[in-house]
Amino acid sequence: MTTATRTTTAILEVADLSVSFETESGKVSAVDHVSLDLAAGEIVGVVGESGCGKSVTAMSLAGLLPRTARVSGSARLRGTELIGAPETELRRVRGKEIAYIFQEPMTSLNPVLTVGRQIGEVLQVHERLSRKQARARAVELLALVGIPSPATRVDNYPHQLSGGMRQRVMIAMAVACNPTVLVADEPTTALDVTVQAGILEVLRDLRDRLGTSILVITHDLGVIADIADRVVVMYAGRVVERAPVHELFARPHHHYTTGLLNASPTPGRHAGTERLQEIPGLVPVLTTQPDACTFADRCPAASDRCRGEAPPLGTLGPAHLVACWHPVQEADR
Repeated sequence: MTTATRTTTAILEVADLSVSFETESGKVSAVDHVSLDLAAGEIVGVVGESGCGKSVTAMSLAGLLPRTARVSGSARLRGTELIGAPETELRRVRGKEIAYIFQEPMTSLNPVLTVGRQIGEVLQVHERLSRKQARARAVELLALVGIPSPATRVDNYPHQLSGGMRQRVMIAMAVACNPTVLVADEPTTALDVTVQAGILEVLRDLRDRLGTSILVITHDLGVIADIADRVVVMYAGRVVERAPVHELFARPHHHYTTGLLNASPTPGRHAGTERLQEIPGLVPVLTTQPDACTFADRCPAASDRCRGEAPPLGTLGPAHLVACWHPVQEADR
C-alpha cells in the first residue's frame, strides 16, 4: 500500500483539513486531517454515522462554523484558498461559488418570508437584480426544480408547502447563481421514498444541465448508490476509504465500510427473519485523537499495530484508497 497523493485537476481540493472545538470537557477533534477532491460536473458522496464529521467538513469550506471552531489545513476552490480567507471574500463565495442545501428546510427557510422573496434575496445580493427581476427569476428556478404552478407557489410561505416542495425550494435557492460547487447536506432526510427519488433526480438533472459539481453528505448508502460517482467514507473525523461508487460497493476494503454495508437492508437478503449485522462497540470519544486507528476497538481484524499507529490513507488499486493496516481481502468477503 503506497501513500495517497492529491489530485491536481479538481475544482475543489481539500487537504489535511482539521477542525476542533474547545468545550467544557476539553478539546473536541471533529475533523482530523481530511483530504478529498471534487472534479467539474462530478457528484461525490460523503458517508458515515452521525457525528463522524461530514457536516463540519462541509461547513468549514465557506466559513460557516461558529467562532469557537479552530480550522487548519487547506481548501482550494479553482485554486483560491478558502481556509483563513477574509470574511469579505467568504461572503462573495457563499451562494455564488459554493451553495448549500441544508438538512431541514423547515428550519432553514424563514417562516415569515415568501419562498420567492427568499430565493430573490440571493439574486439581489450576488447578481444585483431588481426585486421585480429577482421575482421573475425565482419563478423560473421553481419551475427548474419541478415545482408545479411556480407563478403561484412563488408567493407561498414555507408552511404552505409539503416537505418535498420545501426541499425543492432549498435547491432552487442554492442553484440560483449557478454555483461551482453545491453541497447537499442530507438532502432527503425525512422524505418518503418517492419524494426522495424525485429530489435525487433534480440534483442529477442540475448537474447535467448546469455542470455543477455536487458534494452529497448522507448516512444513507442507498442515496450514495443512486447518485454518487465517487464515495468518501468517514469515521470519527477521519477519511477511512475513498473509491468510485461501484468499486466501493463491490469491493470495500475497510472493515468499517464492510460493517456499514452489512448493516444496510438488502432486497431479498433481509426479506425473512435474518437480522442485520450491527457493528459492535461504541464510537470513540472525540476529546482525544490517539495515534492509532480509531476503529481498532470495533474491528475484527485489529492488531497491536492498529492500536499503536494510525494508518495513512493509501492506495490499493486505481482510485481506491483505504486507511487500514489489514484491509479486507477478496478471500474475506
